Amino acid sequence: MAGGAGKDDEPEPPRELDAAGERTSPDHHAPALPGASEEEEGASGAVEAGQDDAPEPEDDQEEGGDTMEDEEDATTHLPFAPAEEESLEETIKVDPSYTISLIRQLIPKGSSLEKEFGDSTQPDNTDRSEKSDKQGLPEERSVSPKDQWEECGYILWELAASTPQAELMINNLVIEVLLENLRTANSSRVKEICLGIMANLVCHESLVAAISLKNGLIATVVEQLFLKHVKCLSETFRLLAAILQSSASVSWAQALLPDEILSRILLIVGKTDSTTLLEKIIDFLSTVIDNRDLIAMLIQPLLKLGLVDRVIGLLTNEIDRPPDEKLDRKGSLDLILHFMLELSAIHCVSKAMTSNDRLMKVLVNMIKSPDKVEVASYCASVVIVISNILTDGKHLVPKISRDLPFLESLLEVLPEIPDDDQARYALWSILSCILAQVQGTELNSSSLDQFASLFLGKFGLIKADLEKLTPEDALLKGWISTCNRKFGLKFLFSG
Repeated sequence: MAGGAGKDDEPEPPRELDAAGERTSPDHHAPALPGASEEEEGASGAVEAGQDDAPEPEDDQEEGGDTMEDEEDATTHLPFAPAEEESLEETIKVDPSYTISLIRQLIPKGSSLEKEFGDSTQPDNTDRSEKSDKQGLPEERSVSPKDQWEECGYILWELAASTPQAELMINNLVIEVLLENLRTANSSRVKEICLGIMANLVCHESLVAAISLKNGLIATVVEQLFLKHVKCLSETFRLLAAILQSSASVSWAQALLPDEILSRILLIVGKTDSTTLLEKIIDFLSTVIDNRDLIAMLIQPLLKLGLVDRVIGLLTNEIDRPPDEKLDRKGSLDLILHFMLELSAIHCVSKAMTSNDRLMKVLVNMIKSPDKVEVASYCASVVIVISNILTDGKHLVPKISRDLPFLESLLEVLPEIPDDDQARYALWSILSCILAQVQGTELNSSSLDQFASLFLGKFGLIKADLEKLTPEDALLKGWISTCNRKFGLKFLFSG
């Protein structure tokens, strides 16, 4: 929620997000069906400047180079997604032996897991041709080993969305098999599939404890943050976002604490052009923000390493994109601004934001932009962020109080947020701060006339907003009362 004007006699609403601004998400992440939100090959998606990949060669080598696979706007490569309105259990009936056979297909050749798998898994006595005919097991005679591995992986990725199937997989060494592939594979596609399966598995809260205890799992997953492949990184952040919503969140967060890990995360924040990766990493960081224990562990180290600067860079890069690029990324700006809103509701982050003059300049210019009505969806978030920053940054008020075009543009936002009480509270909070500053400053008659003229010119907007007040709008009435006292504007608000 927006912060207050900062005076002892003024009402100050809570800083936490309310229903108007909070992220709506389940208690634990839902599994993602393969291909449901995958970015595709062929457009921009670099994590690091100058590291855009051409499509991978046949051997899928990725580890040794400085390039990264681009993956926007191509057809999905992941099969068998069931209809959205039906559950996986309703659409697919899978024999346990079939699932075990799929896991077996993923074991790296020559791995010690081959013997361990045979000794530890449930018996698999079904004839291979029968399984292939009945359930679609990829047949060796019709596909290459590489394609066979990938198809088996895609099917397991999908099946991992089912709790019974996920339990069966865990009991049959799937984590060990996936870990071995992550450690030994040179193929980015193999790693993406392994991470996608894991990300779906950890969405089942009942399995998280058993999964997290697997030797070397946490360290191996964290290592994937240093890949340069967009889809691998997207699945890694999806996995981390899911696990940080679980009962195992603290042990996983501890593995992220080293500076080199957090610095890598911030580098990706600042450099990615991929909309899907942007969504996944912001979801991951929002998960941290939503958990008090994780805030205590991770926010201060992230601030020390430049979180605020990275997020500001993310915002300015999005604003500065050419119009044709913005059309292809319609949701990105809203996503970034909402994340910034969440950050500004945390006191220590808001305080850090107040020391960055560039941020306030960018936000003020967004409100002053003549295009703001055309992209009104972001106005509410910008207003709330400004209000939260001013709560901890009183030193910023004098400058904006002299910016009459900003004040005029701020009042023009009122009709764009008629049903957003949180944003309206924030807007009146900003006005209260500005008018308090004006009242405490000696202004010449010309400046006073300019202020009075501005408010008179926007009288219709102000009156229309006041007419929406209900008996429940006590907080908003408090802001208006403050504005009356601060600047003697009773003639404007008397109806």
